[in-house]
Amino acid sequence: MSRGFVKEDDQEEVPLVPPRADLPVGTENFVTQKGMDSLTEEREKLLHEQENLDSAQEKEYRISFNHINAKLQLLNERIASAKIIDVKKLPQDEVHFGAKVTFKNVENKATQLFQLVGVDEANIAKGKIAFITPLAKVLMHKKVGEQAILDLGSRKSTFEILKIEY
Repeated sequence: MSRGFVKEDDQEEVPLVPPRADLPVGTENFVTQKGMDSLTEEREKLLHEQENLDSAQEKEYRISFNHINAKLQLLNERIASAKIIDVKKLPQDEVHFGAKVTFKNVENKATQLFQLVGVDEANIAKGKIAFITPLAKVLMHKKVGEQAILDLGSRKSTFEILKIEY
């Protein structure tokens, strides 16, 4: 049917849903158990929200329902691809996914603590960085006392591993 024969009031807004955190094609979706719990909790909240939509206003109901449905679809895809990493099975003396790493910037002596987590769990304000970040990649497989060098193009930053916890 031509759009000329469709009433403007009958038009539905296409739900605009922001994409989830970037996970490069071909990269496994590693998650901690806590990260997986967070994803399933998010799904439960969305399902609850969808079940409790006010159906009095049919158009608003459909728009809200479709918006939540689109969010659920992206979330379910992420959950389906998730691979929970059991950090207890990893070498405890090396930096791997799930590790909490304390390190010192050799140049300015600043000490930082970050946990290497999945892309959906990453939150710099909470000290959690995604395992796919350049910093996380240079920290991987390092042991206490070793140095990791992050190439920033015009300069390099060197970090000394001080502590590893799981």
